[in-house]
Amino acid sequence: MALNFRGISVELDRPRIMGVINVTPDSFSDGGRFLDIDAALNHARELVAEGADILDIGGESTRPGADPVSAKEEISRVVPVIEAIHAELSVPVSIDTSKLEVMQAALEAGAAMINDVRALEAPGALELLADYPDVPVCLMHMAGTPATMQDKPSYANVVQEVMSYLMGRVEACEKAGIIHERVILDPGFGFGKTDEHNCALMADLQQITALG
Repeated sequence: MALNFRGISVELDRPRIMGVINVTPDSFSDGGRFLDIDAALNHARELVAEGADILDIGGESTRPGADPVSAKEEISRVVPVIEAIHAELSVPVSIDTSKLEVMQAALEAGAAMINDVRALEAPGALELLADYPDVPVCLMHMAGTPATMQDKPSYANVVQEVMSYLMGRVEACEKAGIIHERVILDPGFGFGKTDEHNCALMADLQQITALG
């Protein structure tokens, strides 16, 4: 099986590596390191040289406690980086965003995948992606918002609740015309979950992968 990223085919016969470039001042792992476009592009080159198959660009931190940024600010951070990478490197570029305006701008700049921690819940997002049949979408589960998600998260059965939510979003995608083969599921480790919840999800991950 392969995924088509706007003309770039990536076989899924083995695990694939996504290199992450956060063009933010406050992301938990690399905040502030790649705000400069040259630094971001150099890091993209390094990631590809080290084996990254996909590059994921984020312009808004979703670490626990993070504050939101405007769509305008997010676009100003990510679009120049996407354009620079798209012009030079032959790997798919993913945009990590939940905002419709940012998705649109990123796609116009050359992004080939949407990675959304809110699983395309933004009004108009499903309709937008239905118009891009060669763009995969990653749907993630998150309880609450980055600012609140670690405030005593609670589940009766975390595995079943995460699966139920994700399958609901898959159904919404399919109703909008986004076919099953374009959809990637992300259980959202650490997004509104305790260590115990994360371990339970990992232990029963085969239940989610069995969904196909």
